[in-house]
Order: sequence, then structure tokens, then C-alpha cells
Amino acid sequence: MIPDRQRLVTLHTTPEDHRIARLATAAIGLSLIDAAIPMPLPGVKPGLANIVTLIVLARYGWAAAAWVSGLRIFAGSLLLGYFLSPGFFMSLSGALCSLLTLAIAVRLPQRCFGPVSWSILAAFAHISGQLLLARLWLVPHNGLFLLVPFFAVAALAFGIINGLIAARLLEELPAQQPEIDHA
Repeated sequence: MIPDRQRLVTLHTTPEDHRIARLATAAIGLSLIDAAIPMPLPGVKPGLANIVTLIVLARYGWAAAAWVSGLRIFAGSLLLGYFLSPGFFMSLSGALCSLLTLAIAVRLPQRCFGPVSWSILAAFAHISGQLLLARLWLVPHNGLFLLVPFFAVAALAFGIINGLIAARLLEELPAQQPEIDHA
């Protein structure tokens, strides 16, 4: 028999862990709202949770944004009932491509690049990753690429809208911690 002391597991969390958990919760909530919005073309969503990712990227850096995005994908897929389904892997591939793009984008000159341009780049990377995975795994036919113009228009429109919302929120919301320098 194991003594009671040895059965107890203690998690030591930091204020950073708590902040990421709060921000991931906000992103998950927006993902749930996103899933409830009917769209005319399957696979096209506003990507409201990406607003949180952009704010986290600007305020706390790429690593925190990657944590928030990853937690959102896993928890959101569990809550919406598509964990380990094709939809989960589509979401994951899009997020990974977006995060890789954002890792490069945050190093670009801030006088020319910010939340709006990051959002547009991430939206195009997201849809590119999803279309590539769909082509390689789900729809092995080049006819899939006939949808690219529709997805590109949606990526541009929602990228601009989400970027503008994130930029406005970054101006309005007080910073809880000092902002980081991406240079």
C-alpha cells in the first residue's frame, strides 16, 4: 500500500500558466461561437479565436501564442466532439502553418507589420495548410484546388477583420505585463 503522501501529486503553477489558461479559455469560447455560425461554404469560418492568438502574440510572444492556440485546438475539439477526427487534423494543420508563419512575421519590421498583416498572413497559411492536408489525405484530386479562390477571399476578408479587431483591442486593453520586443 502506498502512503497518502506519495499518492498526492502537486502541480506548481506560475502566473504565466494562469495567464495562458485564461487566454486559452477566451480562445476556446470564441471557437465555440465560431462553430455555431452558419457559413455558406464548408470549412470557411471567421476564426474569431485567432483574435486572442494575435493579442497574445503581440503582448506575450510567440511561445505563449503557440500554447494558447494548441490548448484551444485540443480543448475545442474535445468540447465540439471532433477530437482525432479529420476536422481535428485539419484544424491542427492549419494552426501549425499559421504559427510557423507568425514565428517569421513577428520578426519583420513593426513599422510595416502588425496585427492586421499578421492576421492576413496567418489566415492564408492556415487555409494553405488545410488545403494541403485535404489534398494529401481526404480528397486526392486536383479539383480541390478549384476552391482556392473562394478560400483566398475568405482568408483575406476574415484576416483583415480579425486583425483590425485585435489591433483595436491591443490599443484599448491595458497590458497586465510589460509587452515584449519582437526584434
